[in-house]
Amino acid sequence: MRNGWLEIGGVVVEDPFLEVDPEGFEFTVDDQPWRYREKAYLMIHKPGDYECSHKPKHHRSIFTLLPEELVNRDVQCVGRLDEDTTGLLLMTDDGQFIHQMSSPKRKVPKVYEITAKHPIDQAQIDQLLAGVLLHGEYEPVVADSCELVSDTVLRLTITQGKYHQVKRMLGAVGNRVEGLKRVRIGALDLPADLAPGEWRWLEAEDLEKLKPA
Repeated sequence: MRNGWLEIGGVVVEDPFLEVDPEGFEFTVDDQPWRYREKAYLMIHKPGDYECSHKPKHHRSIFTLLPEELVNRDVQCVGRLDEDTTGLLLMTDDGQFIHQMSSPKRKVPKVYEITAKHPIDQAQIDQLLAGVLLHGEYEPVVADSCELVSDTVLRLTITQGKYHQVKRMLGAVGNRVEGLKRVRIGALDLPADLAPGEWRWLEAEDLEKLKPA
């Protein structure tokens, strides 16, 4: 603090024992503005070829897209997206929030936009809605809804979270995923103005959209 890195209200703070009211507290570190948040909740538009891991094996880590301050807070991904899957990803340092959002009992709907290799017909949609049996599974998995956007683009809603589930579901009906993007979690949409690689805080109204209906 004695190096002039921290400012409050435009005034450099040198006293490491200064007491402040955390409610609405705003400060600046190295000219970067911050607002105090007891817990960090954020969304990021995950690009392709990024891994949701601190120790990626083949591609860059999604955490390299975040400021060092957030990485040091130990924010974690709320669930994971495959390295080649893009779209809406939530991150937080609140373990209880991660557990709640990931719990299969909560059945949080997630909407994916699928680009398929072959045209999608009504028979495939009917199969997905009726349920398909995935390799290694003992019970069928069911799509909550399917919306055909074009001959090869499908918006699919699921409430489970099995390994590579969307890709395996499309494979089970004789098609193949060529591109996959998550566009909604709960009632929270991926903002149109959030470019791939960008992140932003989840505000109170965003968190409200993630609560069970």
